[in-house]
Amino acid sequence: MEKKLLPPTGTFEIAPSILSADFANLQSEIAQVTDAGIKIVHLDVMDGHFVPNITFGPPAVKWIRQCTDAVLDTHLMITDPQTYAPEFIKAGADHITFHIETVDDPMAFVDVLRQQGVTVGVTLNPKTPVKSIEKVAPLCNMVLVMTVQPGFGGQAFMDDAAQKCQQIREIVGPDVRIQVDGGIDATTVATARDYGADTFVAGNAVFGQPDRAAAIDAITNALNE
Repeated sequence: MEKKLLPPTGTFEIAPSILSADFANLQSEIAQVTDAGIKIVHLDVMDGHFVPNITFGPPAVKWIRQCTDAVLDTHLMITDPQTYAPEFIKAGADHITFHIETVDDPMAFVDVLRQQGVTVGVTLNPKTPVKSIEKVAPLCNMVLVMTVQPGFGGQAFMDDAAQKCQQIREIVGPDVRIQVDGGIDATTVATARDYGADTFVAGNAVFGQPDRAAAIDAITNALNE
């Protein structure tokens, strides 16, 4: 299965997280945001161990793959991404982001993932220092900065965590995307942008609104102000 590519740097991209979507109508939910111009759909995978919540596994990703051509941006908030990433890739994930806290040799893992045809991201929790990713980050297609404690949607944006984007941008330069995840909406997205982010995970701010296209427009307008 040919993988979809992340959009090249130089654009702002909103990546709605299906964690906040109606799972009973997921095909329609995803269609609503892609019809509004969304290119990336964010999949929050949680194992109940690395984070205190459980979401879904490869079978759900396989079904999602069948109903959209969007980039499936798969964020593995799990203890053992090296064991399970191949299963998500087989199921249709285009991009795999793993947590630096979970991998002993992240640079080797990036190589393994690339050999399986996906783009790669590394992420760090709010209390994890940027220093932990400074070697592997330039090898990735995207760096994800958690701006809430991972595990649940609907949390408040952590400005001090978002400020890490400034230091990360200095490390990776202009050709690696910087994504922020947590508390992103029309009131916070410009702050994250000003710190250096260009890719914005939004859950409740999109799927929690009755008009998804209008919600995406509101975030986009805030980005472009």
